[in-house]
Amino acid sequence: MSAQRTTKEMSFLQHLVELRDILLKSVIAILVIFIGLFPFANEVYGFIAAPIINVLPQGTNIIAIGVISPFLTPLKMALIMAVYLAMPYLLYQVWKFIAPALYKHEKQMIMPLVVSSALLFYAGILFSFYVVFPVTFGFLSSVGPSVVDFTPDIQYYLDFVLKVSFAFGVAFEVPIATILIIMFGISTVENLKKNRPYVVIGAFVLGMLLTPPDIISQTLIAIPMWLLFEAGLIFAPMFKRKTVGPSDNDDGPTDTPSSKKEKEEEEEEWDDDELDAEMDKIDDEFEKMDDEFSDHQKKLEDDKSNKKP
Repeated sequence: MSAQRTTKEMSFLQHLVELRDILLKSVIAILVIFIGLFPFANEVYGFIAAPIINVLPQGTNIIAIGVISPFLTPLKMALIMAVYLAMPYLLYQVWKFIAPALYKHEKQMIMPLVVSSALLFYAGILFSFYVVFPVTFGFLSSVGPSVVDFTPDIQYYLDFVLKVSFAFGVAFEVPIATILIIMFGISTVENLKKNRPYVVIGAFVLGMLLTPPDIISQTLIAIPMWLLFEAGLIFAPMFKRKTVGPSDNDDGPTDTPSSKKEKEEEEEEWDDDELDAEMDKIDDEFEKMDDEFSDHQKKLEDDKSNKKP
């Protein structure tokens, strides 16, 4: 018992050590990219600030309310950009951590899914910069009162841009999420198609939660999420989980959860005739025990009566 417990503890500690190594490698990758971007922090700031600068009135600039905002904001933008650029490596580390729990044929899908996840993440960010931000900022700058100068603060603008761009990057991962749901047997393509109306409603709810409170941003994130969900349904059957045998799988379970459940249900099913036969046997056993008990009781009474003077 103690040896088994020690083995489990060692396995758990090994997972913690592996997780620590992955986090350390991820932080190092981000720092290396950040150091490379540090000399170009102002250029990074210019790229991120371009959507708002293009819609500002002539002669208007972004303002900085904080004393050290002009210094910290470009550095913060460079750090966030380093995280974005390191995303493929970060996704690979995540897949590498969960790889031991996958089937052999599922491990072969790691690199395609990592590449697809990174490309979709970048596509979401570019979509936000070149479609969402110009439309949103153009709308916001045009509906304000004429007596109010549209001069956004650099810190608030940065928080807004980072939040929305990251939300679009995550939202564009919907096809990957759909494929994983099918691949791991959590649901089926038919069930997802049947629940399509709820998915559309959920897309608009997520759009409301992930974006600022304006109908334009919510719609611009909800519609792509819905379309990407449909794309995921198209490609998901290609990644449908297979039931593998012992020869095809040396490091994973041999049955899917659905096949195990079906097998258990088959084992639990009883034929009516067999059930009646078993019940008759049980009744016969009880009758036999009752007769033996009666005979034993009668014998005790006879012995007791014979012993009386």
